[in-house]
Amino acid sequence: MSNLAIKVDNLSKLYKIGARRDRHDTLRDHLMHGIKSLFSRNGYKSAGSQQLAGGSGPSSVSGHPSSVDGHSDTIWALKDVSFELKQGEAVGIIGRNGAGKSTLLKILSRITEPTTGFAEIHGRVGSLLEVGTGFHYELSGRENIYLNGSILGMKRKGIQRQFDAIVDFSGVEKFIDTPVKRYSSGMFVRLAFAVAAHLDSEILIVDEALAVGDAAFQKKCLGKMGDIASEGRTVLLVSHNMGFISSLTRRAMVLDNGKQKFFGDTAVAIAAYLEIVSPKGPRSLTEHENRFPGMTPSFTSAFLTDGEARLRDVFCTGEEWCLELEYSCKGDVNLAGAAFRILTPDEIQVIGELNTFMFSPPPYRIPQKGRLRFRIPELPLCPGNYVVNISLIKDDHGALCLHDLVGHALEFSVENSDPNGTGYVLTRENGLCAFKGYCEVVAG
Repeated sequence: MSNLAIKVDNLSKLYKIGARRDRHDTLRDHLMHGIKSLFSRNGYKSAGSQQLAGGSGPSSVSGHPSSVDGHSDTIWALKDVSFELKQGEAVGIIGRNGAGKSTLLKILSRITEPTTGFAEIHGRVGSLLEVGTGFHYELSGRENIYLNGSILGMKRKGIQRQFDAIVDFSGVEKFIDTPVKRYSSGMFVRLAFAVAAHLDSEILIVDEALAVGDAAFQKKCLGKMGDIASEGRTVLLVSHNMGFISSLTRRAMVLDNGKQKFFGDTAVAIAAYLEIVSPKGPRSLTEHENRFPGMTPSFTSAFLTDGEARLRDVFCTGEEWCLELEYSCKGDVNLAGAAFRILTPDEIQVIGELNTFMFSPPPYRIPQKGRLRFRIPELPLCPGNYVVNISLIKDDHGALCLHDLVGHALEFSVENSDPNGTGYVLTRENGLCAFKGYCEVVAG
C-alpha cells in the first residue's frame, strides 16, 4: 500500500517484574542503543521503510512467547497489537495508566525493542514522549535543535530554514542559548514540541508530555497537530484528555492491560474507554476525587438509565435520558434542592443547568435523605463524550448556597445515530447540541 505510514503486526513487549531495566539516561545512551539495535535485528526493510522486529525477526516470533507465558515474575506490557495507519491520519491512543500506551510509542520511536511481532515505519519519526527524551541537558536550546535535526538526517541548511519558526512557536527565544537543564518543565516541553513539530519528519508521535504545558500552549499545539495532519503527515497522539482526542482524531485505539480492545471511530473508542474506567451501575460518591473543597459529602451514589429504567452509559440522540441521585444529609440542614450540568470532558457546558427549583414554587425544600430522578425525554446532544456535574443546595437563613458539589460525577457518551429516521446520521461533526425542528421545501 503506497500511502501506508505505519503497519504493526502482533506486537508484544514482555518485562520482568522487579528486574533492572536498561537505562538510557542521556542522548548518547539512546544513540548507542539505537546503533546496536541496527546490528541485532532487521534494520531497514526498504529505502523508505524501517522494520522493528522482536527476536531474530518476524519468522521467529511464533514460538517465542511460550517460553515465558505463565511466569509470575513477568508481565506483558503489550500483547498481540496489530493495526495500520495511512499517511496524513491523526490517530489517538487511549487507556488507563499502565495500559501499554507509552510502551507502544517507545517501540515505534525505536527507544525500546518489541519482544515479538514487528512494526513497519514508512518515514522519519519525530517523537515527544517523556519530557527530556532526545535532548542533552548540558547543551543549549539552540544546540539541541541542531542536534535533533541531525538525528533525523536533516542537513544544516534545512534546520536553519526551520530554526526561526521553532523558536517563535516555543516562545523561549530569550533562553535559546541557555543550557536546557536550567529550563522549567513548561519551557522544556514547549521547545521539545516545537522541535518535533517543525523538523522534517513524516510521522509525529506525541505522548502525555503536553499535559505539562499551560492551557494556551496546549491549544496552540492542538492547532499545530491539526495543521500537520492536513499537510499529509501522520500524527499519533496519547492523551487522557478526551477533548484533545475527539478534536484532533477520527480514529482511536483503546488499550487495556496491554491488549487492544478497540480500534476505529474515535467516538466509539472513547465510549469503549469510558466503559473500562467507569463501568455501568451506580457509582459511589461518598468519597469522590472530584468533590469540590469545602463541601459536605452528602451524595452517596449516582447512575444513568434510559426510559425503561435500564442502566446505561451510552445513548443515542433523541433517546430518553435519566439521572438518578441518592443522597443523605446529617445534622440540621435545610436542603432546598439539587441541580446538574452536562459538560464536555474539557469543561465546556453544552446545555443549561436543570434543577429542582424549575418544577415547584417556593419555599424550596427537599427531604434530608432521598433519591432524585431527573428526566430528559429526548436527549438533545450530538454524538460525543460528556460528563455530569451534580450539586446539592441548602437554605442558609434565607440564602441559597452549595452544600455538596461533585464534578465529573458520571461520564456517558452519545453514539452516531439517525434520530429522525431519514438516513441522515448525526456525527460529532454536527456540533454539540441537536436542534429539533422542521424544514419546508417550497418549489420556486
